[in-house]
Amino acid sequence: MQIRLFSTFLTLILFSIALLPNTFAQNYAQWELPAGAIARLGKGGIHKIQYSPDNRFFAVASTIGIWIYDTVTLQEVVLFTGNMGGISCMSLSPDGRTFAVGGGQILQLWDTIIGERQATLTGHTNGIFDVVFSSDGQTIATGSSDGTIRLWDAGTGEQKQTFAKGINWITSVALSPDGKVVVSGNSDGTLNVWDVPTGEHKKTLTGHTRWINAMAFSPDGRTLVSSSDDGTVRMWDADLGSHKKTLTRDGSNNSISIVFSPSEHIFASGNYDGNIHLWNAETGEYKKTLTGHPGPVNSIAFSPDGNTLVSGGGGNIHLWDAATGEQKETILGHSGLVRSIAFSPDGETLASGHHDGTIRLWDADTGKHQTVLNGHTWTVWSVTFSPDGRTLASGSGDETICLWDVVTGKHRVTFTPFAGTVFSVVFSPDGRTLASGNDNDTVHLWDVDTGERIKILAGHSRRVWRVAFSPDGRTLASGSGDGTVLLWKLMSR
Repeated sequence: MQIRLFSTFLTLILFSIALLPNTFAQNYAQWELPAGAIARLGKGGIHKIQYSPDNRFFAVASTIGIWIYDTVTLQEVVLFTGNMGGISCMSLSPDGRTFAVGGGQILQLWDTIIGERQATLTGHTNGIFDVVFSSDGQTIATGSSDGTIRLWDAGTGEQKQTFAKGINWITSVALSPDGKVVVSGNSDGTLNVWDVPTGEHKKTLTGHTRWINAMAFSPDGRTLVSSSDDGTVRMWDADLGSHKKTLTRDGSNNSISIVFSPSEHIFASGNYDGNIHLWNAETGEYKKTLTGHPGPVNSIAFSPDGNTLVSGGGGNIHLWDAATGEQKETILGHSGLVRSIAFSPDGETLASGHHDGTIRLWDADTGKHQTVLNGHTWTVWSVTFSPDGRTLASGSGDETICLWDVVTGKHRVTFTPFAGTVFSVVFSPDGRTLASGNDNDTVHLWDVDTGERIKILAGHSRRVWRVAFSPDGRTLASGSGDGTVLLWKLMSR
């Protein structure tokens, strides 16, 4: 069924997108479910976004598979899963016919027309971090934490060349537009430049001081741009291998994705802080910042005509007018690592707390995404509903507890324990008291109405992972990393 759906969709999208029936976009929460599951809430965290060369669809590689979106309707039209082994990176061939998908140590090639796996390429001895097609579509380059770049024949799947220098992880790969140069971005902040025809190591570019997150050649191949965990973006003369300029914005530019516009006039960098910066591709001059993502911008891509920029991060996909910077559309439903979930007392709403600091509310019957609660700045470790279902409490790695109005989605109040990460929160049966398990080995009791801390319960020797009230509310249990569960007798209020 998967192959039949995928083949039908992509055949239509390549030849007559206007004829696609709306029914393909229905009930995506029920697509490709494992045996026994009735719905999927969320579409997985976003790894990579890429447009088809004809601008008729864009592909989103997520933690559960590859989603295909119609660029006109912005509807999901198919979920491409198969047996991909956990996607870490993805690249779409220039002709739109092949997906190269990295997962673990394996690279897989999938035919986008018939929906079948073409080849499984083995050779890397550790995880693949990045994959990219050459401009002519004949070569695929992969970079791995085994310290090698490998070039593969895209037609036959045969390994053509291996480049290695040192023991650093290769975290990013870039091929020059003419295919004659391949560059590795490394875990130590260096970039190694290799001559593809001869296999010769040409130069090591130094300047970054930490892990290389992303690299991109300009369309004319004259400029290479790299971003690093050191908070900078650097421009390099690709011919001379010399440093041209270091770009920062507001003291930092911690970018994890970079892409050039087809027009060559600008390039975009997506950042950990949820912002996207646009830069002049020739001079490196800052142009503007696009804001709207609640979490890191993991991937960005320009449409083939350069008019639209699509970005994925913080669980959302945004489409922007590349000329004005105006946000045009938003696609919800993608989300990163889920750390906590809770049903409302009536069973109609599900709350999920995520690694990116967001909380998402879902309709438990339809699987429809309802809203995103933004306010935390780090992982949400615990979510819980009040007994009447009107309030949601969340505990986070940002050392705060937040209370939210479930109906409006508005933030009500913040408790600040000053006790490190809050790993667990729970309401008492009467809804008047909130208990939190904290990173400093303590349990805190809070008055829900006033926001005041009632008491600190100390006795564990390691962080408190879980707290739970007895049904009558007279006893509290706390579980800790010290391997013990403590029962606390509570005074009535």
